[in-house]
Amino acid sequence: MINELNVFDENINPVFEEIRDLINSSRNRVYSAVNTEMLNLYWNIGKIIMEIQQGDERATYGDAVLEKLSEKLTNEFGKGFSARNLRTMRKFYIIYPIWKTVSAKLSWSHYLELIKIEEKPKRNFYLKETINSRWSVRELQRDLCLLAVKLE
Repeated sequence: MINELNVFDENINPVFEEIRDLINSSRNRVYSAVNTEMLNLYWNIGKIIMEIQQGDERATYGDAVLEKLSEKLTNEFGKGFSARNLRTMRKFYIIYPIWKTVSAKLSWSHYLELIKIEEKPKRNFYLKETINSRWSVRELQRDLCLLAVKLE
């Protein structure tokens, strides 16, 4: 009986591994597609906000628009559309005004860290380094904290 189970495992293991690889591959493609759509959505929201404000970020008018927009979006779609988040989406668009410069290899969380960097050359360096080194968000945050400590 034990011999039969071992033979069965030997036959089923390659099939299991092939199916496991298919599942993992499919999950990765789904994650990538969802991530790309999310980045595209937030970039386009930022673009629309800038178009409404005609590139003008006047504090009182801009804040009133974002507050009202936030209220309506939150009522319709739930969390994620606070005025603060809408300002972040606007900043995302301001920093990356050309969609093709946004890399789907990075997540929204990566971009949240990158847009905090004011100096464009430094931000571009970290963008490229994060992509090339495949840094997680935590690794990017760690490196940015180390940089901040060195600058102090």
